[in-house]
Amino acid sequence: MKRKQLWILGGGLAVVLVGGVAIAGMQEKGLAVQVAKVGRENLQSKVSANGKIQAVTKADISANVMGQVTKLAVKEGDLVKKGQFLMEIDPRSAKANTEAMQANLQATQSDLVSATANLAQARSDFERAKVNRTAGIISAADFERARTAFETAQATQETVRRRAEQARANLSQSHVGLRNSTITAPMDGVVTARRIELGETAVPGIQNQAGTVLVTISDMSKVEAEMEVDEASIPTVKQGQKAQVRIDAYPNQTFDGEVTEVGGSPILKLSANEAIKFKVKVWIKNPPLTIKPGLSAQADIFTGSRDQVLAIPIQSLVTREIKPKAGETPKPGAPRDEEGVWLFDGPGKAKFLPVKTGLLGDLNVEVLDGLKGGETVITGPFRILRDLKGGELVREEKSKKKDEKKG
Repeated sequence: MKRKQLWILGGGLAVVLVGGVAIAGMQEKGLAVQVAKVGRENLQSKVSANGKIQAVTKADISANVMGQVTKLAVKEGDLVKKGQFLMEIDPRSAKANTEAMQANLQATQSDLVSATANLAQARSDFERAKVNRTAGIISAADFERARTAFETAQATQETVRRRAEQARANLSQSHVGLRNSTITAPMDGVVTARRIELGETAVPGIQNQAGTVLVTISDMSKVEAEMEVDEASIPTVKQGQKAQVRIDAYPNQTFDGEVTEVGGSPILKLSANEAIKFKVKVWIKNPPLTIKPGLSAQADIFTGSRDQVLAIPIQSLVTREIKPKAGETPKPGAPRDEEGVWLFDGPGKAKFLPVKTGLLGDLNVEVLDGLKGGETVITGPFRILRDLKGGELVREEKSKKKDEKKG
């Protein structure tokens, strides 16, 4: 009797255990996914880019005359004032040229004085010849000779006068060359680069070829970050937008900025594989006093913001191919893909829902159409989101923390 009772009790326990396992198995059916509730929040979109620090105003000083640097008064890092002496390019050739032009002008001026005197004499002789010819005192041949002499004197005097003007212009040009031998600061600032040493030869530019840049002077009280923004982000970047700039040389600091220039054409690529980027300048409002050009910088440019908008996690947004219905031919130009989310629908089933998105934030994206709020969307894992077709059984993945608490 006792044995029979034991068998019955054992059988009952076995049924309970099998049933429990079956129920547990049913509870664990479906793909384990992460989910999130659709709600409202404040969104701010931004574009991030890398670049370099540079002065808003700077002057690259090149040589206008060729020659050896004979005097050099500044080094990198020096503060300079407008008009301050920077360097001298050997002035001996320019001085010799100026002296030659001066001597040529003096000689030409002497010739002009002589030609003017000859013209005055020829004019007087011609006027007297006209009177004598009228009175019949001289012959027609003598009168013609007097007129020819006068006209020749006029031409000679005009030629010499023009030579004198040319000599004067040459002398002025030689003075310019002489002045170009002495280089002074065109503005207040800091010597941020010096690319020539005492005794080296400065070479001026010719036609489309730039000359030697001797010194760069920058006004470091106004600096900007010249950023490179990729082609996908550039349409949202506008002048006047606010930005935050981080400079590698000043860790754990951020600097307020403002977009002052947006490039209209791409930056020239060094290789065919290089991405297309555009130049964007961000003025830094509160730069540190020790800032220097060429420092690496990163900027977040804030391109828009909206308060309390319907939003979903970015990772929940998927794109899938639009498949035409049976017997239906897609219209030319019709979109081939659509954006949407997978809803955690009903009793654990995945359902695709198309959505229209708007502003893109750091982690979330605005939903303009397709959701009302309160829905549960599947956010991952990506490998599951990628392969969902619709109708699959899904279950919420238990977090490790919950499992640990249960344990």
